[in-house]
Amino acid sequence: MQSIYAMHQNDSDNLEKEEKFLFNSIENIRDLYLIMLSALVEIRNSEEDFIEKSSKKHLATAEERNPNKKFINNQVLNMLAESNSLSIAMADRNINNWKNNDDYILLLLDDVKKSEVYKNYMESKTNSFEEDRDFVTNLFTEVVAPNEKLYEYLEDHKLTWVDDIPVVNTLIAKQLGLMTPAQEDKETFKVPRLYKDIDDKDFVKDLFRKTVLNNQELAKEFIDKTPNWDTERIAEIDAIILKMAICEFLKFPSIPVKVTINEYLEIAKEYSTPKSSIFINGILDNLIKDYQASNKLIKTGRGLM
Repeated sequence: MQSIYAMHQNDSDNLEKEEKFLFNSIENIRDLYLIMLSALVEIRNSEEDFIEKSSKKHLATAEERNPNKKFINNQVLNMLAESNSLSIAMADRNINNWKNNDDYILLLLDDVKKSEVYKNYMESKTNSFEEDRDFVTNLFTEVVAPNEKLYEYLEDHKLTWVDDIPVVNTLIAKQLGLMTPAQEDKETFKVPRLYKDIDDKDFVKDLFRKTVLNNQELAKEFIDKTPNWDTERIAEIDAIILKMAICEFLKFPSIPVKVTINEYLEIAKEYSTPKSSIFINGILDNLIKDYQASNKLIKTGRGLM
């Protein structure tokens, strides 16, 4: 939807160029995921470095000579630091943001150590994997992810990330909350695949191309269904959402109608005006009735209506 909108705004007709931008944007979501996840590792490493240097000071205090190492010994943080899957993914995508911007890690570490989440964890006498996992999950969701300086850095680094940040943070929080204790000869943390399978990636390309290449045809499907609206008054985002939904109705027989409607209503609520989802829902409901009456809607498989 965003790529088609950008294409319209730029008045571009270079399909290959815009498709390449679309796939690059999707690849960048993986980069954002790796950057956010690696921030946890770098925060842990920065604290370990600080503890080591403090213990070697000429006039080190008793606390500096015998520091509380619960944070740097956290099992989940160490599993992330030792994850081959994470290391390989970062190397493949050349992710070294925090090596070049360690000042942000120091800012994050400072906020971490000031947080109640950190203080309660460090004062606890419990030592269990469950406590370590819950602490890292809460630390990420309550301290790291909402950090304003981090958000500003990400926004400045790549503008397309603004809309991706909530999705990526939700995925990471879910992954952290599901981690299990390390097992010998078994990778306990794996970076998820960007696409579920090749069909998943093909769907991205097909939906984009079929919506763009059938722009006029798809528009004609709903123009007559908006008698009280001048076509030019329909918000461009709403028009694109309608075209994409209609494209799924007519050109993707394996996608259930209800799934299509629900997905695009959610997109409308997120990106368009407050009343857009009601407007779009009304049009799509009327179209479905017409398509069913004229046998224009052909869906295959079970439960696709």
